Amino acid sequence: MAKVTDQMQEIVQPIIEDLGFILFDIEFVKEGKSWFLRIYVDKPGGGIAIEDCVTVSEHISEAIDQLENDPIPQAYYLEVSSPGAERPLKNKADVEAAIGEWVFLSFYQAIDGQKNIQGRLLSVSDNAYEIETKDKTRKVVVTVDKTNVSLIRLAIEF
Repeated sequence: MAKVTDQMQEIVQPIIEDLGFILFDIEFVKEGKSWFLRIYVDKPGGGIAIEDCVTVSEHISEAIDQLENDPIPQAYYLEVSSPGAERPLKNKADVEAAIGEWVFLSFYQAIDGQKNIQGRLLSVSDNAYEIETKDKTRKVVVTVDKTNVSLIRLAIEF
């Protein structure tokens, strides 16, 4: 049996794409006593607005209500939102699209005593990320082995 998120993706992805948006991610999680179906959407070039999320939510809710066999048998809350400015980079395409952007990386094992770094993503290879970081007034290029990265996401540069 397919996971709930996979089943919901088949239902919602065409709706989201027909509206001109991009499906970023789907989560189905229990928090306390309540279940939440969270659908993260974006639009080409970014900049999704609250009104966009409302539109997507209304269309998805209507489509789910018309299903004969809802893949989610229990009560749940539907939430549609943007993945945010500091969104995780979940796949190769996300990472490649972020080249030149400011990113945050968290490590499984510390590198030079640090469990994470922030910097500009310069390049990506099959095995590593090349990051330009700031060390006081100078810029330093660091190569990070992909197998040591537990998380990579966009970050806001200060």
